[in-house]
Amino acid sequence: MKKLIQNKFPSKLSNGKSFLVIVLALSISVGVFSSYVTHKTIKKKSAAPALITLKVQKITDTLEALTDMAFPGNGDTWVTEQAGKIWVIRNGKLNDTPLLDLRSIMLKINNGYEERGLLGITLHPQFSSNKKFYVFYSRKSTQKSDHTDVVAEYKLTDADHVDPNSGRIIMAVEKPDGNHDGGCLKFGPDGYLYISLGDGGGQHDKHGTIGNGQNMNTWLGKILRVDINTDSGYVVPKDNPFVGKPDVKPEIWAYGFRNPYRFSFDKVTKQLFAGEVGQDLWEEVDIVKKGANYGWRIVEGTHCHNATNTPETGCNIKGITMPITEYDHKEGISVMGGYVYNGNQLPALKSKYVFADWTGPIFYLQKSNNNWLRGKISLQNIPANLKITGINEDNTGELYILTNPDTGPGNKKCGIYKIVKG
Repeated sequence: MKKLIQNKFPSKLSNGKSFLVIVLALSISVGVFSSYVTHKTIKKKSAAPALITLKVQKITDTLEALTDMAFPGNGDTWVTEQAGKIWVIRNGKLNDTPLLDLRSIMLKINNGYEERGLLGITLHPQFSSNKKFYVFYSRKSTQKSDHTDVVAEYKLTDADHVDPNSGRIIMAVEKPDGNHDGGCLKFGPDGYLYISLGDGGGQHDKHGTIGNGQNMNTWLGKILRVDINTDSGYVVPKDNPFVGKPDVKPEIWAYGFRNPYRFSFDKVTKQLFAGEVGQDLWEEVDIVKKGANYGWRIVEGTHCHNATNTPETGCNIKGITMPITEYDHKEGISVMGGYVYNGNQLPALKSKYVFADWTGPIFYLQKSNNNWLRGKISLQNIPANLKITGINEDNTGELYILTNPDTGPGNKKCGIYKIVKG
């Protein structure tokens, strides 16, 4: 807009008439372009919170490509391997055989870099009585897509074994590319199941004219909310924000995501926190609200985005909810969403949102008035050069870190570490 005005009017005012014309033109421009906002990130200088130093306690380091955990409440720990197995750790020891082995119904994943697979697990809120749990996995597509992502319900009928063919399919989603699956499953405080899905994969969300993140007629690039307490499929809650709107998927709770790989609910405030994996420049954390747009592919973090990663001076950010924090790729390249700490063993973390980057750094956010300040966590005794593939919370609010010494599947040296006092 500045260039347009400079080309049309002289740079120096010759008289009052010229001034009046310019003011009138600017007024018209503001009216016409009111939805187009020149967006420049304003960096507020705030003192970084103090470094928090803690330690870890090793649970195991003999598994492969760990993605998620669940805690059934009987002292057992469940952990998922990306290739398709769910293992049980009981009394500090790994069971000899997996609880559930989905490899027969999943696609075969690659060693090294791989984003598909068994990505998520969560227990039904009434698991203690109904024994139901839910998984997110990738299978071969029958519709010429790269693969199909599946959310399925299983029931624990034997303490140590579940039949992979006994699952009830809740949802199946076609994925055009092999990355950006999302894959997080969590029950909200309302009892409904929330599901994260990436934008379809590839780079820069080059899907259609506006990208899947902004396309409301697809589940891709969204966080969904459904009621699974039904005999088949699911029911859309009546209070979902887009129920009844034409050409909008009613399952959508929030949109404008690239790859919300991990999200969680704060048990105290009930807020939904999501780590949103960026493209090439910025990583972000969002507080996800009903019906909100988080901006992808218009913005990456708080910054205008384009497919060439060249600087932008402005973009249409009207209606976009900005992240509560962001960091550039000098600090990390793939955010791992975490949890607000509500345990009792680590007072230094109380009410802080703990998250990480895949490359190893661990951060926390603490609220200060209307801002979230980002600090760092040092774990003194954790082995060096580990990738972080997840952060999990047990039933008492204590936190665990999933690690991999490599980029993905293909090694049996992946670990679980509990965060403990320094």
